[in-house]
Amino acid sequence: MPRLFERLGLGRPELRAWALYDWANSAWVLTIQTAVFPYYFLNVAAAGLDETVALQRYTWTTSIAMAVIALAAPILGAAADYMGARKRMLGTFVALGVMATACMYFIQQGDWLLAAILFGAANIGVQGGFAFYNSLLPHIAREGEVDRVSTAGYAIGYLGSAMLLALQIGWIFWPGAFGLPSGEGLSSAEATLPTRLAFLSVAVWWALFSIPLFRRVPEPPRRIEADELPGQRPVRMALVRLSETFRDVRSHRQAFLMLIAFLVYNDGIGTIIRMAEIYGASLGLDHSALVGAIFVAQLVGIPCTFLFAGLAGRVGPKHAILMGLGVYVGVTIYAYFLDSAAEFYAMAVVVGIVQGGTQALSRSMFASLIPRHMTGEFFGFYGVLDRFAAITGPALFGIGVAVTGSVRSGVLSVLVYFILGAILLTRVDVEAGRKAARAAEEGLILAE
Repeated sequence: MPRLFERLGLGRPELRAWALYDWANSAWVLTIQTAVFPYYFLNVAAAGLDETVALQRYTWTTSIAMAVIALAAPILGAAADYMGARKRMLGTFVALGVMATACMYFIQQGDWLLAAILFGAANIGVQGGFAFYNSLLPHIAREGEVDRVSTAGYAIGYLGSAMLLALQIGWIFWPGAFGLPSGEGLSSAEATLPTRLAFLSVAVWWALFSIPLFRRVPEPPRRIEADELPGQRPVRMALVRLSETFRDVRSHRQAFLMLIAFLVYNDGIGTIIRMAEIYGASLGLDHSALVGAIFVAQLVGIPCTFLFAGLAGRVGPKHAILMGLGVYVGVTIYAYFLDSAAEFYAMAVVVGIVQGGTQALSRSMFASLIPRHMTGEFFGFYGVLDRFAAITGPALFGIGVAVTGSVRSGVLSVLVYFILGAILLTRVDVEAGRKAARAAEEGLILAE
């Protein structure tokens, strides 16, 4: 086991504890965001509503929650940096997300408003926590370890969430084998009990496997700025630091361009992740087939995340990402025409091949374009854009459905994100950006 941990890049206890949080919160992403809750919202919580109206309410709930966290997280992050309270902030978001997810157990037929409120709150909890979780990585990983530790956490997240989903699939589709109500003549509460228990299991899983991080990962020391005045209010200092960071981001042209490209194409990726099951359900595909396809995509993603990194070693991260975006364009067009479970499975496998690798390489490429002594500040903006990528995509998807009355037209709206994002990415000069970043580390000025 120690040798295995070393090979994964998790040789020290604090590294394993950090990566285990990915195992914890990825269960929420897979079960609540992707595989189970969207279908439950559309068919149970929103029962009685027109299908188009239900879909619009789901997408707008997602967009509003992401807008809240995108606006609040940068200020809270800078305040936590100023106060030396990153773990405390993370704990607050974890508590919010866990409680909201646990309360999903009480969502019954027709409770679409309760479902929307709890889903929005849980979204804020998990997405807000990501920002503080990611900010801990540079403080526990030594130079040369960051890529391996980050990749290991990503893969462990895939594995853990897939394991829990496998259990949930068992008691949702074969409840009798687990001693749960089954058969004909069940009340609504009895029929939905297995799914509601799945929501509760996510809350328990998330809370339980978060504990090692809070016990093993030390709180990073406060960062004291040269112009910092004693006694200043945290929020005011946070706003000052945010303005300074934005100025620094713009001074590194290639990194800034990469941020904009990432904002655009990651919006498309996020929309596919969030809307995959609800799109399939709206086309009349069987729920078991939809969940099975998403589970297969999760398993495919475990090894393919590492294989995609190997591809980047051969052609470079930018070209590897562009290849992934090309695949996403094909997937989006294919999704417009699919109408069977087999076709949905095929699409899920292809998405699983490129999803993890594209996102992981985006992070590592951006890291290479920024000065190492400013990674915390720059990745703060990276996290903000990652949150904004969950706002406009679902919203545009919902608008497309509302205008055309067709869910298929809604999915085609995602094409613009991949195409425009790829065009912007081609304009990024990776070598120039890396030279500028290294020059900044040496205190030199280099025009890009």
